[in-house]
Amino acid sequence: MAEKRECSSTTCTKESCEGCASKNPKSFLEETADFNDIKKVIGVVSGKGGVGKSFVTASLATALSKQGYKVGIMDADITGPSIPKMFGVHGSVEASELGIHPAVTDKNGIKMISVNLMLEDEEAPVIWRGPVIAGVVKQFWKEVVWEELDYLLVDMPPGTGDVPLTVFQSIPVDGIVIVTSPQDLVKLIVKKAYNMAVKMNIPVLGLVENYSYLECPDCGKKLNVFGESKIDAVAAEFGDVAVAKLPIVPDWAKMVDNGDFEDIDNPYISEVVEKIK
Repeated sequence: MAEKRECSSTTCTKESCEGCASKNPKSFLEETADFNDIKKVIGVVSGKGGVGKSFVTASLATALSKQGYKVGIMDADITGPSIPKMFGVHGSVEASELGIHPAVTDKNGIKMISVNLMLEDEEAPVIWRGPVIAGVVKQFWKEVVWEELDYLLVDMPPGTGDVPLTVFQSIPVDGIVIVTSPQDLVKLIVKKAYNMAVKMNIPVLGLVENYSYLECPDCGKKLNVFGESKIDAVAAEFGDVAVAKLPIVPDWAKMVDNGDFEDIDNPYISEVVEKIK
């Protein structure tokens, strides 16, 4: 076998690079279990925390499931899991010789896995280092009995750090939705998430601006609580992406706190849902 040669920017030629390992970079993609049939994987990301990424993930999952699709949610925000509580799902998931069986919501049959469903106390903090967290995310992909899904939505932790990188490298993500809010730094923050996706060759399907406005219950006027929307200008730079502007709805917050997310009807997210489909 010919010996693999390391490349040097000062000595590289076409001939010398024929055996270079960098020409065929190693794939880090992990295989899911043979009995799983997951057609599309959609990541939901944000450049910073506190923008409602989990709310958007849950909204997309609920909308798709109400249209008859089989949907699962992987809560990859290991240190800040919130998906189960939003759907009123508590207790521990079960395991068998096949693997870990996800929890399933009562109304729409949305499957989900979260570290909160694997802890004795769901309020206990997860104080783990990056490699351990990354390992749990891979376990959610490889060992959970998802079976047949049309869409698996991955609720990722904020930023462009270790866990989002693990998801992008280990799981065959078909596209992402970026969540943000109407603040001055939105353009910079969104572009970081966008550029990470571009470097990983993952399409950006949609931009969602959460907390976009508050509608006055008396006169219907839209109040820009967190500043003027900037999402249209940002989306124009990215090309063919769907855009959604989600208002602040106090009743939705109550339903989330009560674990009644499947009762929320969120029409503002429809264009992003269609883009995913």
